[in-house]
Amino acid sequence: MKRFWLLFSQTVTVLLAAYFVTATLHPEWLGRMASGGGAVAVIEAPAASSSLPATGSFSAAAKKAAPAVVSINTSKAAEKNPNGDDPWFKFFFGDRGDEPQTSLGSGVIVSPSGYILTNNHVVEGADEIEVILNDSRHAQAKVIGTDPDTDLAILKIDLDRLPVIVLGNSDALQVGDQVLAIGNPFGVGQTVTGGIVSALGRNHLGINTFENFIQTDAAINPGNSGGALVDVNGNLMGINTAIFSRSGGSMGIGFAIPVSTARQVLDSIVKDGRVTRGWIGVEPNNLSPELAETFGLKLPKDGNPDALAGVIITGVLQNGPAAQAGIKPGDVIVSVAGKPVSNVGELLTSVSALKPGTPVKFALLRQEARMELDVTPGLRPKPRKEER
Repeated sequence: MKRFWLLFSQTVTVLLAAYFVTATLHPEWLGRMASGGGAVAVIEAPAASSSLPATGSFSAAAKKAAPAVVSINTSKAAEKNPNGDDPWFKFFFGDRGDEPQTSLGSGVIVSPSGYILTNNHVVEGADEIEVILNDSRHAQAKVIGTDPDTDLAILKIDLDRLPVIVLGNSDALQVGDQVLAIGNPFGVGQTVTGGIVSALGRNHLGINTFENFIQTDAAINPGNSGGALVDVNGNLMGINTAIFSRSGGSMGIGFAIPVSTARQVLDSIVKDGRVTRGWIGVEPNNLSPELAETFGLKLPKDGNPDALAGVIITGVLQNGPAAQAGIKPGDVIVSVAGKPVSNVGELLTSVSALKPGTPVKFALLRQEARMELDVTPGLRPKPRKEER
């Protein structure tokens, strides 16, 4: 009897030990045993390594860039109704126009000193600007300067340990390159969308005075304005600015200001307090067979109008920089500082990037003769449609 009791005790001890080991290491086994025949057979994927992103994932780019993209909340005092103090007006209509107007946008921290790039239309007319970081920190922002001609604005916040985005080379972008748009659409919180570069150098859109947009099909919605367009390495390629939409939401056509333009505006505003642009005082037009015939220019030998290249000058401001350099009506400017120009937008962008007071070579065609002239640009006055 004693032997059977000893055997029973040992068996119970082993079973209890097995139970505790199983409960500790694989508790799910006990759940399966308890559920019996009611369990649902499923196939589970093996646990993926948390240190390596999935194939084709852009998580590394998003993690690198997202901390430097901020949300911007602005408020503007409502315009007071001139009849607001009239007792009869209040009786019939109540107190109106007392609520401040608020709006949402995005921005990108580009310097450890707290400088933020965003759109001018995001902060224009705002009385208060609050910046919310991805780590939930808040700060009041100060407007350092704005440039309505490119729809860019520079803000500054005073916080330490700021995440900073890496500026990329937007001039190296090509159609078909993959990009990510990061911002705060509709105020739902930071959102990352993906797409490709659909086109480069978009202009004549009537959005800004100076247009050289990157077009993308990455979803850009209201609230994304001022956010980041980054490449697959998480480097800043542009500042999201506008969308083409009939519904108010993304339709696959969004526009971003290249970081090359944004960097020029940033440096100029921080250094000089304003953006300085070159100006030569001419009236340019896109070259066409009709204008070529008007000014006595000979078409290419094959007669193909598409072979025409350059920008024809139809007017020159008296005593302006171009006139002083010898440029005349009928001249066709083909390059500025060695950079080819094929339309008015490209000429305007190239000239505006010149440093006032510094001579630059302009290549042009006069009748059939090709020549180069040194033009010393002046400081661009307030924009006028008839002068560039």
